[in-house]
Amino acid sequence: MTAPLQMSAPETGGRRALALAIMALVFTVMLPAAGLALSIFGVILAIRDLRALQAAKQRIGMATGAVVISSIAFVLGLMMTAFQFYFSAELAAYTECRKGAGTVEAQQHCSDQLMRSLEKKLGVTLPADFPTPA
Repeated sequence: MTAPLQMSAPETGGRRALALAIMALVFTVMLPAAGLALSIFGVILAIRDLRALQAAKQRIGMATGAVVISSIAFVLGLMMTAFQFYFSAELAAYTECRKGAGTVEAQQHCSDQLMRSLEKKLGVTLPADFPTPA
């Protein structure tokens, strides 16, 4: 039995790092904490591939793109995770309210209640056209 073939950075040209970076960006939107973790791995892999590609005197475009995309995913994931932690009580109350809301009016009441609680926590009045969850 032979060991699995492990491809080096010059052979893949940074494609693995770029794929991981894109996955991190997608996961950041859906599950910010998972996207945050993937973006850290993406940056590490991209930097490793970048160094290997530079040493092999090959094109570094994909690895550079992976560093940029992973960094963006990291910053977005950090901001979204911080938002979720800061507003965790308000979001939990909204989720509980939505569980019992059987009508459109009850759902609108939950959205209004969420907006009032966000305004109270932030200490500012949100504009009337501020997007609310439906």
